[in-house]
Amino acid sequence: MKDVQSQYDDRNIPINKVGIKGLRYPITVLDRKKGFQHTVATVSMYVDLPHEFKGTHMSRFVEMLHAALGSDVSLKSISAVLQQMKALLNAASAHIEVSFPYFIEKKAPVSHSPGLMDYACRIIGSSDPRGKTDLIAEVTVPISSVCPCSKEISATGAHNQRGMVRVATRFKKFLWIEDMIDMAEKAASCDVYSVLKRVDEKYVTEKAFANPKFVEDIVRDVAANLSEDKNITWFSVSAENFESIHNHSAYALITSGSDPTYGL
Repeated sequence: MKDVQSQYDDRNIPINKVGIKGLRYPITVLDRKKGFQHTVATVSMYVDLPHEFKGTHMSRFVEMLHAALGSDVSLKSISAVLQQMKALLNAASAHIEVSFPYFIEKKAPVSHSPGLMDYACRIIGSSDPRGKTDLIAEVTVPISSVCPCSKEISATGAHNQRGMVRVATRFKKFLWIEDMIDMAEKAASCDVYSVLKRVDEKYVTEKAFANPKFVEDIVRDVAANLSEDKNITWFSVSAENFESIHNHSAYALITSGSDPTYGL
């Protein structure tokens, strides 16, 4: 059959990324407490396309994912997929994003009632024309915060809200998802739970109001911990508070260096 994708294109315009986006795929990831965890990922895979080719072979992306990755997601397997993409599609560069929910059993602080918390995670991998592989691990963590200014100027109470802290890292050796989550939760006024009894609500309310934090405080506290970790070679940390008294969010971002390859 005629290979239409490999036909010559005369517009002389290369394409930076072409491939598949939003593929749902079952995966297995490492779990520090249980050994491993089954979840469902959303996968996007791209390669560059030289100007002389009309298109890429879309069906090959899923075939490569299944052959090289299977269901086991690790830094090694992600690197293998990237190399397969470049080799089988005659590409100079390759890119993959694997996004998935990660579940941790978290007990309420006083009653110790168990509940599952889900955290949005993402692994971003790329291989450039020189053959260098780059991997980034990212987690998004729900938190709560109390506004220090509101508490200072109010006779009673202060406005408080949920927020999200996003932490992305490059590292030398393996880094647990749980450690990244822990850094974000410790920097908040208080962390968030899925199950709370009345004694727990009292505890988290009083803890948060005793520990007011701006978004600036949150990102600085996380950045300080990441900077001290010799295993971390690069990081990006952002915090967004979904303000309870404003029609907008409050936002702050710190990166350890400029990085045009990472989408913030």
